[in-house]
Amino acid sequence: MTPVDLNDYYYFVHVVEKGGFTRAAEALGIPKSRLSRHIAQLEERLDAILIQRTTRQSRITELGEVFYQHARAAVDQTELAEAALKRKKNTLSGKASLSCSVGVAQFVLKEFLPCFLADNPQVTVLQQVTNQTVDLVAAGIDMSIRGHTDPLPDSTLIQRPLAVVEWHLFASPHYSTKEKSFATPSDLENQQTLVLGWQAAGKRWKLEHKSGEQKYVQIEPRLKSDDMATLKQTAIEGLGIVALPAYTCRDELASGQLIKVLPEWHVGRAHLNLVMPRRRGFTAPVIALQEFLQAKLADFVAEH
Repeated sequence: MTPVDLNDYYYFVHVVEKGGFTRAAEALGIPKSRLSRHIAQLEERLDAILIQRTTRQSRITELGEVFYQHARAAVDQTELAEAALKRKKNTLSGKASLSCSVGVAQFVLKEFLPCFLADNPQVTVLQQVTNQTVDLVAAGIDMSIRGHTDPLPDSTLIQRPLAVVEWHLFASPHYSTKEKSFATPSDLENQQTLVLGWQAAGKRWKLEHKSGEQKYVQIEPRLKSDDMATLKQTAIEGLGIVALPAYTCRDELASGQLIKVLPEWHVGRAHLNLVMPRRRGFTAPVIALQEFLQAKLADFVAEH
């Protein structure tokens, strides 16, 4: 029997996941003829048509679908084995791409990415910063950090929990003194408020006491922004009350620039998840960055 050539499996998986020979060849940086040769060699060895080709398009066959699941697993295991060896030898090299929100970039990853790069001098990280949900497969991105209050919809994506983050209300001590003391949620009515999301439709905050009691407060935002840094600075200037993840205001609380408004209450909990395409192999740098984030992020965003 002809020996198994894992290159055949690797190229076959790429053709399937990229949707054809042309896109796979471009992604891999190799001639299309080379891909065709490997797929033909694989089909000959298996005595089966895996990809039906025409002059204009190609599509995976029913037998090809069955074989793909096993080929994907074989490629994954090969890449995991290489990753484990490289990490053990501390010789990681290559690229890892990551998408995240502006807030996560500004307040979390700026602390961690320099450390990761220092520990892995031959690894390049490609960071995309956007508040829009990204199609990871179409964009060719290895992973994304996504914050959400509701469960993420079921999909073909792998979801790994990173942390749960409480959001609190913050204001300048000068604002609190000038306006009034805030003892109950109803005291927030008719106050100037600062809200994350320039298109945010909500006009109320849902507050929850540590005892579990819940209250709703109607708000009229003075500022809506996608940028947490702008919202925080506006609160420091005494121009309103802002709802932000607790960890983003840690330094300002310590310095006295901000105080917690109604510290016994919070305005929701957000889950940070690491999201990855299911139908892709993970290279050694990608695995290393995943593990780094899973090890570091939860403690950093926790309230201390």
